[in-house]
Amino acid sequence: MSSNMQWKLCWESELTVADHAQLAEFFRTLYGPTISSRNKLFEGHRSWAKARPEFRAIGYDANGVVAHMGLLRRFIKVGEVEMLVAELGLYGVRQDSERLGITYSMRAIASVLDKLKVPFIFGAVRPQMRNHVERFCRSGFGTMFPAVPVRSTQPDVYPDLPPTRTDEMVVWVLPVEGSMSDWPAGATIDRNGPEL
Repeated sequence: MSSNMQWKLCWESELTVADHAQLAEFFRTLYGPTISSRNKLFEGHRSWAKARPEFRAIGYDANGVVAHMGLLRRFIKVGEVEMLVAELGLYGVRQDSERLGITYSMRAIASVLDKLKVPFIFGAVRPQMRNHVERFCRSGFGTMFPAVPVRSTQPDVYPDLPPTRTDEMVVWVLPVEGSMSDWPAGATIDRNGPEL
């Protein structure tokens, strides 16, 4: 891991316009090839994709942003059970740093988890990112569920699309104030909002 990397842990309201601009450029570079022309993600200074995070962990080195993880507290339904979670998303690591162990440095966000008073951390990624989730889980950072239907609202209302969508996702869960035995056995997850 880069010894020159520094973490900035901050609430969304603490970000400056310059922070948003730098993060937007980071995400455009990272996700640019996968963003469809319909989605206007990360345009200008927009440093979020769909739901806006409330807290961020941002890793910097001499070349700028190296890594990012966003966090948003929300209620989800697992099967029919409603529960509060801290959803982690907007995960990214600059391509030139992927093999330097920075994914494990995402534990930097752990210092705020006790303050959030949530029983679980929840994350859901597309199947193409499964290897990243497996790395987290192998190091003890959660339990992975490889194929879970996750329902989310669209971030905007589109006249030609339904207001919700369901995607098969790789889900990982980490107990914070609970234990994995408290995680409901439901077969589906409803975010009741857009993905992070």
